Amino acid sequence: MKHPYKTREGGATVTIFVPYDCKNHCPFCINKGEYADTTGFSLEKICESIRRMDAITPRCDFVFTGGEPFSNLESLQVMLDQIPATHKVYINTTLPVSEHQTEADILAFAERNKHKITCINVSRHMQHYVVESNDSLLSKLPVPFRVNCVLYKNYPADQLVPYMERFRRIPGASIQFRFDYTATTPENLYDEDNDQILQDLKQVARYTGLDGCRMRCGFHFDYKGMELTYHKTLPYSTIVEKDPADGVTYDILYDILIKQNGDIHSDWDGTVMDVDAYEKVVFEPYDLKWLKKTA
Repeated sequence: MKHPYKTREGGATVTIFVPYDCKNHCPFCINKGEYADTTGFSLEKICESIRRMDAITPRCDFVFTGGEPFSNLESLQVMLDQIPATHKVYINTTLPVSEHQTEADILAFAERNKHKITCINVSRHMQHYVVESNDSLLSKLPVPFRVNCVLYKNYPADQLVPYMERFRRIPGASIQFRFDYTATTPENLYDEDNDQILQDLKQVARYTGLDGCRMRCGFHFDYKGMELTYHKTLPYSTIVEKDPADGVTYDILYDILIKQNGDIHSDWDGTVMDVDAYEKVVFEPYDLKWLKKTA
């Protein structure tokens, strides 16, 4: 650590990389290489790190990702059981259904944990990279859900409307379109004029406003009553900034990662966090705010 830590009230979001692989090969996934060798992966150490982060920031958000969290419901349950109800919990998943795991298995798991799961973020891309479970499963989920779609490279813009129509009829559905965050920079994070995805969406949906902070932003839309967001985020999670009030330079953390072996990182580039120093973290109000609202 070069500087003392600062984060938003409640604590930085803690993203947990599940200690088991998925069988998907999405081209924009930068995590796949980490699952090529599972040596050292440890459910027990991940649970220890979850408890440690809960003790430091008992109201931070937790996100499960991977890998595929729902490909091992037994292990996912063990990790969920470590998280008290003071936290919001999000799960990034394709909702995998196979000969070894049925829709009923997924629904039973969600029902058991509906008091704990804040939202299931379901990957459904315009270009098919994985075998998807039936869309009807979404309408049966006993917890809130959101459809996530990465608009990657030369995405088929002419399919935006059919894609949105596909989910508009599912009660409770909303869509978050995501920019390829490996290509996001501080210069293009808020760029509107040269953002083709934004211009394409403005052609087919009603633009309602923009929110954002130092690290990420969201362009909001309405499509026939369904909420849409176009999300952009920087490919790192630490902002180095001097506080004019006290003159101290801080490492401002937005995301903390619990890796597959239980190690705790303060950024996506392999930076190991000084957990003892984080126990003395300085809190500030979350800088995410509405920057523009048209409706």
